[in-house]
Amino acid sequence: MACRGMFFALTGDQEAALMATRDDDEVRALVEEIEMGDWDGEPLDCETDKAWDAMHRCLSDGTLGSGRGLSPLDMTVLGVGNHHEGDDYVVTHVPANEVVQVAAALEAVDEAWMRQRYDRIDPTDYQGELSDEDFEYTWYWFTQVRDFYRKTAAAGRAVIFTVDQ
Repeated sequence: MACRGMFFALTGDQEAALMATRDDDEVRALVEEIEMGDWDGEPLDCETDKAWDAMHRCLSDGTLGSGRGLSPLDMTVLGVGNHHEGDDYVVTHVPANEVVQVAAALEAVDEAWMRQRYDRIDPTDYQGELSDEDFEYTWYWFTQVRDFYRKTAAAGRAVIFTVDQ
């Protein structure tokens, strides 16, 4: 599958609907509605292509562990919990009250810090090829995610991240 990541800012109603889902089918149906823009309000979203993998590793402990909430940076991509139980799709969530903390933490990340973390990624545990080109690709998408979180925090919204595997 594609493994392309996508962030969406949720309205309060969308976040409540996510929390009320009971199974994977309901989660997928909700995400599809959000993707199609079938909700009121200005849509806020952000693509990451496949850079989400290295980005999460840089912002966390170097692994793809999720739902840990170890720090605001750790929550950026894989949130504080996965709402989809199946192995073929990921839907993680950062509650609105945590988005402000994530956005603030992302503001402190500069390219040199990110590069230092990128260089620590275990190449045997990473599906891509670690290189200068891959880092530049990751850094570009990171700047898009940082801008997205800034706007989302200002709007008082929650975040979901989705990726098919």
